[in-house]
Amino acid sequence: MSPRDAVAARPDRPAPPPRPRRTGPVPVALLLPATLGLLFLVLPLAGLLIRTPWSTLPQRLTEPGVLTALRLSVQAATLATLLCLVLGVPLAWLLARVDFPGRRLVRALVTVPLVLPPVVGGVALLLVFGRRGIVGGWLDSTFGLTLPFTTTGVVLAEAFVAMPFLVIAVEGALRGADVRYEEAAATLGAGRWTTFTHVTLPLVAPGIAAGAVLCWARALGEFGATITFAGNFPGRTQTMPLAVYLALETDLEAAIVLSLVLLTVSVVILVSLRDRWLSSP
Repeated sequence: MSPRDAVAARPDRPAPPPRPRRTGPVPVALLLPATLGLLFLVLPLAGLLIRTPWSTLPQRLTEPGVLTALRLSVQAATLATLLCLVLGVPLAWLLARVDFPGRRLVRALVTVPLVLPPVVGGVALLLVFGRRGIVGGWLDSTFGLTLPFTTTGVVLAEAFVAMPFLVIAVEGALRGADVRYEEAAATLGAGRWTTFTHVTLPLVAPGIAAGAVLCWARALGEFGATITFAGNFPGRTQTMPLAVYLALETDLEAAIVLSLVLLTVSVVILVSLRDRWLSSP
């Protein structure tokens, strides 16, 4: 009997009661600041669309600098996401399923990059992985491997700031998953690794996918840690956000076009997660 069949044989949990919905007029004291908040968030995006040079957009999108920055951004964000998946999913499982001393401290340390200024994160990476860093000095002297100001450095910087998004999403999915399936697998003789790969991962696959998408989007838009740790070298470390920053000094329309590309990616990410975020009434 499979774990799902074993769980199905048990009585189902009672469904939660429906949430009450308030009716009646909305107080002006709440409606007015809510409207101002919405305008504050929407107007800058509308301004970006209004100022976009639509007539020359196709030509600007095919310029070599734009394509190079876009290709590098997609490649680096994808590699950073893969690195976060390899390291972040086991970390999320550890935080959600194992009760060990210092778990709260570990969880707090995992979330530090969320509130840490990205430039500070870039400096911290330099102190660890730079040529004179704690780990970077050993890598340079032993293997001749230099990480700062390289494409690999871009991947590391993006993974550093993006991994907390994946860990938090996957840990939340693990905590919300029905542990009875894992308990049933254990009673049938499955070990922890078998349970993890054949039961836990399929259960939380949507959460992992959502976390990976958020992680990829955060990595794609990373600026501060990247420019501090990897620099701004076209074709090697200049990602889309860095190209926007550079274009602002010389060509405003080019900066708008690059910003539009990042805005489009953000909208696509939001649409892909609509079932997870926008399905509640």
